[in-house]
Amino acid sequence: MTTVEPALSVQRVHPDDPLAAPLFAELAVEYDTRYGDLFGGAAEELTRYPAEEFVPPDGELVLLLQDGEPVAGGAFRRHVDAGTAEVKRMWTAAAHRRRGLARRVLDELEARAAARGYRRMYLTTGPRQPEAKALYLAAGWTPLFDPAVPRPTDLAALRALPVGERLYAFERALA
Repeated sequence: MTTVEPALSVQRVHPDDPLAAPLFAELAVEYDTRYGDLFGGAAEELTRYPAEEFVPPDGELVLLLQDGEPVAGGAFRRHVDAGTAEVKRMWTAAAHRRRGLARRVLDELEARAAARGYRRMYLTTGPRQPEAKALYLAAGWTPLFDPAVPRPTDLAALRALPVGERLYAFERALA
């Protein structure tokens, strides 16, 4: 028997759009579960940047929808480095993981950032998200760290590190 993947659509939304609410709700649980207050807590992280930074002309928030329901999403915003967009809020609903949806979102964000004139993308992920690190490496992003040197994953050891050393940073040139 052949399994047919349900059709997905891509939709750009404002961060305050009700369609984005599941993304932010599940991200909050994910951040709190994995990191607690290491980076200030999920509420602080999810409000660190104003919603306007994730809308045109400088950014976008996109969702993958299946039957009108969000199953994955991500965003980009203007980074402080000229010509650079920063990826934020990558998410796949727990019930829809292991389907390649995050890669599709990442590809969509790259294409949209390039269409807006960005020449480079940048992102960070935490050491307690090995699946995200693996995604970015597999997608051809350049690590700005030595992948052979693991970072600690226990919260006590992470707290002892400077904030910049708690994260894995990546970049990608855009065509």
